[in-house]
Amino acid sequence: MWKLKVAEGESQWLRTRNNHLGRQVWEFDPTLQSPQEILQIEEARHSFYHNRFTQKQSADLLLRMQFAKENPMHEVLPKAEVKGIEDVTEEVVTRTLRRATSFLSTLQSHDGHWPGDYGGPMFMIPSLVIALYISGALNLVFTEEHRKEIRRFMYNHQNEDGGWGLHIEGSSTMFGSVLTYVALRLLGEGASGGQAEMEKARDWILRHGGATFITSWGKMWLSVHILSLI
Repeated sequence: MWKLKVAEGESQWLRTRNNHLGRQVWEFDPTLQSPQEILQIEEARHSFYHNRFTQKQSADLLLRMQFAKENPMHEVLPKAEVKGIEDVTEEVVTRTLRRATSFLSTLQSHDGHWPGDYGGPMFMIPSLVIALYISGALNLVFTEEHRKEIRRFMYNHQNEDGGWGLHIEGSSTMFGSVLTYVALRLLGEGASGGQAEMEKARDWILRHGGATFITSWGKMWLSVHILSLI
């Protein structure tokens, strides 16, 4: 399964002036989790997928599951009960702040920063996929597990109408829908891939005029891809 590696940089292509402080990378290792932990992760994935139209954010759930094991909360302070303004005493405020800082400390990585998902924009990964594909490096940079997770990410954030937006909470656009559809095909998805998601995506694109209605930035990426096939 996947584990977040923090403040590590073993690649010869990486350069750093601060010993990789703040760097966070997900790495796949099939031996990391126990069967019980794998089941917990699969249940979380299943729950997110079935609630994806109402709960768009992942809330860094996999990261929190990992850190709950690595940074356990040793003391859970009792919750302060406040019924009126007269109950807001110095002791209550202090206890509440201590509860908050105790919780936040469990989400802090060993190098001092708080990792977090930057998964909002939906157009970054398709652009990277196209660039790697035309340079012949797609399968060199992305392992099968990477490609699998990218496909999962894209399907998880497909809108109910079949398209994709500029970001995970955005309404469907031609730019987001076409680039994501193309990226999925380059990642190995067939025209009928997923659970009818590819057909829904194609229907959305065609209903809204087709790929020729994509914005200029999208036309650039499509042109680059087409030129690579000539």
